[in-house]
Amino acid sequence: MKEKNKIKIAPSLLSADFSRLGEEMKEIENLVDMWHIDVMDGHFVPNITVGPVVVKSLKPRTKLPFDVHLMISQPEKFIDAFIEAGCDYITFHIEVTTHPEKILRLIKNKGKKCGLSLNPQTPVGAIKPYLKLTDLILVMTVNPGFGGQKFMPSCVDKIKELRTIYNGDISVDGGINDISSKIVMAAGANILVAGNYIFSSTDKPKAVKKLTEDYGGR
Repeated sequence: MKEKNKIKIAPSLLSADFSRLGEEMKEIENLVDMWHIDVMDGHFVPNITVGPVVVKSLKPRTKLPFDVHLMISQPEKFIDAFIEAGCDYITFHIEVTTHPEKILRLIKNKGKKCGLSLNPQTPVGAIKPYLKLTDLILVMTVNPGFGGQKFMPSCVDKIKELRTIYNGDISVDGGINDISSKIVMAAGANILVAGNYIFSSTDKPKAVKKLTEDYGGR
């Protein structure tokens, strides 16, 4: 795998204990590559989570980049707010817009990295016209909205197809654990978004290491 596609681990903070979030981040910070922050608006998905103020409050607590995953309608209205809050990547869903190119260019023009995400039912063809504008493609392996869901093996072929036409980072989110991580890496994914598996563990550093164990590490 090329250097730019090295294996990266992005813990999903949605599954962390928000009453001691800084402590949980510190516990594994030296073992991971970035933080994944799920933003939900109660419209595109049936749940509501955090906004820019949380990103801003967490920024001084870490040296790692933030990948903000916008599971929201009209993401273009919130790009500036999340950039000002300190995010490094902004990923939004192809399903919520008819003008993804405009949003991708908006993010890039602000000096940040941009990503497109697609739901389990959305084919790779939906994002093909925009691949050259992206730094990251996020493949959902569960239906978005809630953490702790079971990995959907039916999405593996989508990862394989995407890797044949895309040289950028392929991130996978949904039911990622020490077993499914090996499956998606073999298919071509290189960013593992793991939430419940890491943060529900009694030994979080060990859980992080097991994601890439027996796969040549990172």
